Amino acid sequence: MIALLSAAAIVGAPSAKAVVPYVYVPSSEELTGSAIGIGRTAAQLLQMGQPKEAAKLAALAVRLDPQDERLWSVLAEAQLRSDDLDQASQSLARAKELNPDKAGLWFAQGALALRDERPEEAIPLIERGLELDPKIPAGYFDLGNAHIMLDDLPSALDSFERATNLKPDFWEALNNQALVLYEMGNADEAIRRWRSVLTIEENAEPLLALAAALHQQGIDSDIPLKMARKALNQEPNYVLTPHQIEQLWGVKIRQATARLLALPEMVSSVERAQANATWKKRQ
Repeated sequence: MIALLSAAAIVGAPSAKAVVPYVYVPSSEELTGSAIGIGRTAAQLLQMGQPKEAAKLAALAVRLDPQDERLWSVLAEAQLRSDDLDQASQSLARAKELNPDKAGLWFAQGALALRDERPEEAIPLIERGLELDPKIPAGYFDLGNAHIMLDDLPSALDSFERATNLKPDFWEALNNQALVLYEMGNADEAIRRWRSVLTIEENAEPLLALAAALHQQGIDSDIPLKMARKALNQEPNYVLTPHQIEQLWGVKIRQATARLLALPEMVSSVERAQANATWKKRQ
């Protein structure tokens, strides 16, 4: 704030007549209100896909009101989306200190551990979040992903099914059920669930996986080829094995996909996808 000085003070009037400089100091209530407003703006920037700008504002918000775990949560999310994992972890830890009974903070820490490829640390964090709030589908989804990363497929399947029990149109969880079932050797049920996914969301991942599974079963029609071409047009990164691995595809579905993409009829689509792929390994 700018100090408000009188003209007499500026020209050096006698001390008896000098006006004491006055600096406005906001009250704690005003600072708290400002922090909330800045935090809301930071959250809006996150929604607009501007995480770095959001992180700057959220950092200011927590300086104004360091006792509000919501502001620390916004800062952590902005830092996470800016790939600043260490700072995000510290911000989440601070938020959890302030409100240890908020399930979302435990889920966020678990998701951060998954992002950092530490599933063994993620599981107890997510499970604690589910103890606090057992009706969060995304919590079971992340728990399932952690179990996949640890190659505990039965537990992964159970978690994904819990997610869709709570949210039947949770197509990502249904898709991952199919991925797990395929690795467990139940191709028929995996195919059925991938078909169900496509009635909810015609996404490239289930489209390509279903095409590969159908081709592996000996279906020689053009249907798997058309599905695979459409999938690669939608998301060319799925032509790359490292991207498939990052999306938790197991060995069996990757091998089936490789056989499908190696067909002469797929050459042009594969080459185009390879040229358009943008995947980079997460840092």
